[in-house]
Amino acid sequence: MLNAEKGQAQNLDGAQLRVGIVQARFNESITNSLTQACREELLALGVQAGNIDHVTVPGALEVPVALQAMAESDRYDALVALGCIIRGETYHFELVANESGAGVTRLALDYQLPIANAIITTENTEQAIARQTEKGRDAARVAVEMANLLQTIART
Repeated sequence: MLNAEKGQAQNLDGAQLRVGIVQARFNESITNSLTQACREELLALGVQAGNIDHVTVPGALEVPVALQAMAESDRYDALVALGCIIRGETYHFELVANESGAGVTRLALDYQLPIANAIITTENTEQAIARQTEKGRDAARVAVEMANLLQTIART
């Protein structure tokens, strides 16, 4: 049985994991920083450089289709979605934020594969810059922790 006590230690050992990253190029200066922080943290957690695959897509709405292709390959223990949506003057912000988020969540549930969603949504560029590094690192930690958790659950 799994230990469900509060304070259960996180398993952040990525040594045996294979992780796929999908990066949206829209707002590329932000998403490049997200990706760099994510890759650095994955490496720090023990994921081997050769076990990290990285692809780019035009924007946040295209992220789910690339994630789906990776999920269907059955080669990954976890995936990471990286993007940046900055509010503009039209409803497009809500559409992109809602649909990309829903697509990522649906894929994680459909494939029972952890997908760390670090498609950040902000009011302005300054907020995006302030979040880019920490959100990239967070995504790496979430991917590794959830991959290990699902593997533990599968073994019990």
